[in-house]
Formats: sequence, structure tokens, C-alpha cells
Amino acid sequence: MIFVSARFALALCLAAPCALHAQKGADNININGQLVLAARAGLVPRVTQLLAEGAEVNSRDRNGDSPLNMAAAKGNRELVDLLLRNKADVQLANLSGVTPLMGAAYARNPEILRKLLSSGARIEPMDRVKKNAAIYAAGQGCAPCLEELLRAGTPVNARLDHQLTLLMWAAGYGQEATARMLLDRGADRSLRDDRGKTAADIAREQDHAGLATLLAP
Repeated sequence: MIFVSARFALALCLAAPCALHAQKGADNININGQLVLAARAGLVPRVTQLLAEGAEVNSRDRNGDSPLNMAAAKGNRELVDLLLRNKADVQLANLSGVTPLMGAAYARNPEILRKLLSSGARIEPMDRVKKNAAIYAAGQGCAPCLEELLRAGTPVNARLDHQLTLLMWAAGYGQEATARMLLDRGADRSLRDDRGKTAADIAREQDHAGLATLLAP
């Protein structure tokens, strides 16, 4: 029989919980990494399994993207629903400041955008290039997305970075249907950015002649 001193036995007893805690931490890192990979691939059954096993729903990859950010940007409605049911943070931005709401707007997905708004997503945040969800919706020409954001409180004539308006963003990207919707909602075509240019001027500069005519004061 090997003799173990009382002091050594006590040290073993104290060390055991630490070892178990360290192993648990390693397991959590592993399972959280698996969740991120599964979400990126859009594997809803796998994400469901990992969440049931204790994965953290707000895990993030090296770019700071959460599973919800990935699902919203890729238009994966089933995955968005699953993550929202599991209390995913709708405000959590990636390292570039992009939120799930911005991702949904850029992806031109009004249904996901609506779900995020219903779950408390805020319309005000700006990313690192000073764009918000409404700017992405205007630039991408997602008029239904923009209508949802206007209903949620985005001012139709909001003055954004460089005094640009949503109408100017739509004009710059040649989004005629979106520009018409904004005009119908009261967008002011006479407003000027910090260079003194109107939406019509911006459309003309980008060779959107028809849109420039529509926007002319």
C-alpha cells in the first residue's frame, strides 16, 4: 500500500475541483465553437442540438459575429426563429458594429427584419462606417425593409452622416422604387448634403438619369 500524507491528500482534494472546472471550460469553448460553425453553415438541427447541450447562444467568431448575426445576414429564417426562441441578443454587433438588423436590411429580407424589430432590435445603432439599418435598406433597394424601419420610428428625412438622407442613399444606388416609396412617405427632395448636393444631383452624378428626373425639385 502506498502511504499518502494528510497534507498531500488535502491538496488532491482541492485540486480536483479546479481540474474539473478547467475541463468544463475547455468543453464549453469547444461546444461554443461548434455552435458558431454550425450557424455559419446554416445547420438548424445541429444548432438545436448544441443549444440543448448547453452552448452559449451569443457565442461569437473572430469577427465578432454571433449566430444571429450570421443567420440574419444569410436570410435563414428558420435559424433566426430558433435563436430568438433561445434568447439571442438582437443588439449584439460584430467588431465592425454591424447588428443583425443591419444584416437583414443588407440581405433585403423584410420578414427577418420584422422579426428582429418585434424582438426589440433598435433602429438607431450605426456601424463603423456610420451606416444604420435604414441606410442599408435604402442602398440595397429593399423598400419593404425601409417601410418597416419607418414604421418603427426612423424619420423619413433623417439627416445622417455628411447630412445625407435616405432619399440620397437610394438615389446614389439607382433604387427608383425605393425612392418613389420615400417620396410617397414625405421625403424632401430639396434637402442638400454637406456638399450642397440634392438627391437629384447625386442620381445624376451616378448616371441614373431617369431617377434624377424623378427627383428634380
